[in-house]
Amino acid sequence: MLLIDNPTVLSVLSMEECINVQEQAFLGLPTGASIHRPRIDMYVPCDRDDGYWRWGTMEGASKDLGVFAIRMKSDIVTWPRHEDGTWTEEKYCIEPGTYCGLIFLLSTRNGEPLAIINDGHLQHMRVGGGAGLGAKYLARADAHVVGMIGSGGMARAYLQAFTCVRDIRKVRVYSPTKAHREAYASEMSGKLDVEIEPVSSAEEAVRGADIVSCCTDSNLPVVQSEWLEPGMHVTNLGGAELPHDVFARADVIVRQGQSGLPIPADDDRIQMGRGHSPAAYIAGNEAEMKRLPPPAGGEFFGAAGYPSFVELARGEVKRTQRDQVTLYLNGGNQGLQFAAVGSLVYKNCREQGLGRVLPTEWFLQDIRD
Repeated sequence: MLLIDNPTVLSVLSMEECINVQEQAFLGLPTGASIHRPRIDMYVPCDRDDGYWRWGTMEGASKDLGVFAIRMKSDIVTWPRHEDGTWTEEKYCIEPGTYCGLIFLLSTRNGEPLAIINDGHLQHMRVGGGAGLGAKYLARADAHVVGMIGSGGMARAYLQAFTCVRDIRKVRVYSPTKAHREAYASEMSGKLDVEIEPVSSAEEAVRGADIVSCCTDSNLPVVQSEWLEPGMHVTNLGGAELPHDVFARADVIVRQGQSGLPIPADDDRIQMGRGHSPAAYIAGNEAEMKRLPPPAGGEFFGAAGYPSFVELARGEVKRTQRDQVTLYLNGGNQGLQFAAVGSLVYKNCREQGLGRVLPTEWFLQDIRD
């Protein structure tokens, strides 16, 4: 069994491979070759009077790849409102700047525990790769300009994915913090050999773009429908980033997969869209539950009525006119993404002799459970 850290994942995982292995796994869903369980979070009041502890899991498996994965994370979460009017979700484990996210990878062929993988870099790559799949099938073939809202790790992965599927020549990036957008422009222009211009508003980033990418931790919409122009392709990261009128403006809407589970109408402790959670099981008394932001992103989390990526890849839904606005809801197959990309990381580590070997017997027992 291997313990695989973030630097090792970075060294063995390419975005092109990441996109391809996800597509392979997604296409197995209709036949039962792949399966996944959408993300479920559990909230418990923590020692902070403005936050909650959140446990999040998602699972997926592929018969063809021979693996199952569960991704697990432990966060202290807060939702601060900032002086500039933005409202974000912030998180940490133990103290700000440290995080706990792990992927447990197992063989579906004989049940063997294969690897424990830090989820940081793989998480960015799998989400970015998902957005790349949407752009591959929905963005115009001559899409060259990206409007990027957000400048963090996800924004880096999204742009990397877009350059794998389209000839990207120019990017306009907006982040509320000037230093962050400037650092993004400097780093990513050098890494990808693409012209990147930091701009002073989200609208400026969007106007004239071919691909509009929202990569933020916002609890409020970050793009407006009146900014969208004919022929644009739009994609997101979170549920709250897109207002309802963006859905109304889009001519073609495709969801990656099933985002959430059915929520019982008579149980107020099981809710959709609380704190960026597709499905949230919430502990705490009435006063403690008021710490949580109100539900948001319902159209994203409840997007079962839209065609899925599988229908898109099969050609059952597509961009049919140049001036259509397309929207790809980049969420829903998270557990399967971790299985697919995790299996790729494990395979590459085995081939290259990387990762820290842990005795498999540590994870086995002779007592039937």
